[in-house]
Amino acid sequence: MRGPVLAVPAREMGRGGGHLVRCCKLVRELRALGREAWVFLSHDASDLDGLFNTTGFNRAWLTTEADLRVWEFIALDRFQTPAAEFVHWAELAPLIGIDEGGPCRNRFDFLIDALPGFSGAAGPNIASASLLPLPEKRKSSIPAHEKKFPLKVLISFGQEDAAALGPATAQALAAKNSGGLLDITLLAGGLRHGGGVPALPGVRVLDAIPALAERLAEYDLLVTHYGLTAFEAVYAGVPVALLAPTVYHERLAKEVGFYSGGVGRQRAAAFSRLLFKKGALNVSFLDALENRRAALAIRHHLERKPRQSLAELVNGFNPIVSRNCLVCGTRLAEKVLGRGNGRGFRRCPRCGTLSMIRLNPPPVEYGKEYFFELYQKQYGKTYIEDFPHLTAMGKQRLARIQSLLPLSAETPSLLDIGCAYGPFLAAAKEAGFAPFGIDPAEDAVRYVTQTLGLPAIQGFFPDSRLAAKAPFDAITLWFVIEHFKDCVPALAEIRRILKPGGTLAFSTPSFSGISGRARLASFLEKSPADHWTIWSPESCKKALRLAGFTVKKIVISGCHPERFPLLGRFAKTKKSPLYGLLLAAGKLFGLGDTFEVYAKLEYCNNGRKPGD
Repeated sequence: MRGPVLAVPAREMGRGGGHLVRCCKLVRELRALGREAWVFLSHDASDLDGLFNTTGFNRAWLTTEADLRVWEFIALDRFQTPAAEFVHWAELAPLIGIDEGGPCRNRFDFLIDALPGFSGAAGPNIASASLLPLPEKRKSSIPAHEKKFPLKVLISFGQEDAAALGPATAQALAAKNSGGLLDITLLAGGLRHGGGVPALPGVRVLDAIPALAERLAEYDLLVTHYGLTAFEAVYAGVPVALLAPTVYHERLAKEVGFYSGGVGRQRAAAFSRLLFKKGALNVSFLDALENRRAALAIRHHLERKPRQSLAELVNGFNPIVSRNCLVCGTRLAEKVLGRGNGRGFRRCPRCGTLSMIRLNPPPVEYGKEYFFELYQKQYGKTYIEDFPHLTAMGKQRLARIQSLLPLSAETPSLLDIGCAYGPFLAAAKEAGFAPFGIDPAEDAVRYVTQTLGLPAIQGFFPDSRLAAKAPFDAITLWFVIEHFKDCVPALAEIRRILKPGGTLAFSTPSFSGISGRARLASFLEKSPADHWTIWSPESCKKALRLAGFTVKKIVISGCHPERFPLLGRFAKTKKSPLYGLLLAAGKLFGLGDTFEVYAKLEYCNNGRKPGD
């Protein structure tokens, strides 16, 4: 059963009401979808009855005691979340930042950017302006000279308008509107109640417009700041001109492509002079605003009805987040790397391994399709077709394992975890080992036991049935260890069922190879969906030492000259003069994208060294 969701909006002075409105709508729609959801408000909400009524929000869905529930995840719509507050929420549940622009942006588990404009910050997991709470009512584009006069202008700078841009803009436009070419409406919001809006001749001043988004299509021009309402207007077919309360708003407006008249109240007069030309409306300027609106709609996929709402997207989330390293258990670094595709990675400050976090479980099943269709897509042949090559590679690995085993092991026992269709088991049998396999794929285990005639069981490691076969002289995992959702218990069980002095050997991708070094973000993006950990030779040494193993040998593999930056494009085939040179450089400097490790268990199961 899925747990409840908490939405936390910005409600501080100067933040306006857009964040609160969005959170109320999100919770209302999540509940309509059958998901338990709540809005957190830390203080009195007695002044919000009007807002709740217009958004169809039930006060019973409010909570002030967020610490008393176990949340599946928390969505912060806080604009710029303070560091201390971030730490508090992060201790309660996985965190999803919605249009987060604060100092903690790169520390969020997941980011959703509905509002574009964060190109200079940490990239999001999901970015789409179509996730905004868009209106149903829209209007068709009409050239300015064909519109009916007076043109209806709406001025709205949020619930509070702390910079008082609304009155300044209304006053500047009214001063130029001697011919009555504009019908000016100022949405005053909270300023009205504070006495901050003086009487403005020629301006209609309203405290609020119920269901504002649905009324936008009634207007010919919207003057506002960068935020939700601006994008709602783009979708509704209304030209938009922006004025910025802060430099931050101005930067976002320009990055996204809006027209912005600048920062502060003094820019309102300059904007009014631009809108009027020799006492008449500047039709070419109005047409330019409409053309810009149309271009923005196409650029941000707002020219058609969205396929999915924010609530529908969020309702499908089932986050898998660990705050601790999946290899050694140490508290992970807070910064998220390689964010995208519904996941991200954090680095362990102790062992250096990367651990994956996901919005949803990976869509991978270890069945026949995994070894045939998916394997063929990656390697150009099915697993069975690649059997001879895998067996030959297994013989090389077994020679390294044998060199580390005690001489007393005449017929050493070997457990191959993730044995698949058994090429390594077959090679081990031929090399004089007593092999045993385990794999989650039923078809693979059937092939091993019936076709190869070798012992194996179907299941996921750790598996209690292996106790009857333990202890083993060697345990191997060939491109398997990265598939463990939690390596800590897996390594502990390997240590328990491996003989003192026994050998642990495995292979895995490396983020310190040429692909990871040259383009880490791209490397992480292309990492398979079910690779929970990504290692490097250096992190492997540290992690295994913490788990009670000593690394004896590391073999760098997966060297790809064509992946070198700049020079790689001249080394795409073995015929290229650079191919051999870059291949040698990759091996010499350990730049392979995969590696093999061979380690010995230096401690007995009671924690003492052999012989103590």
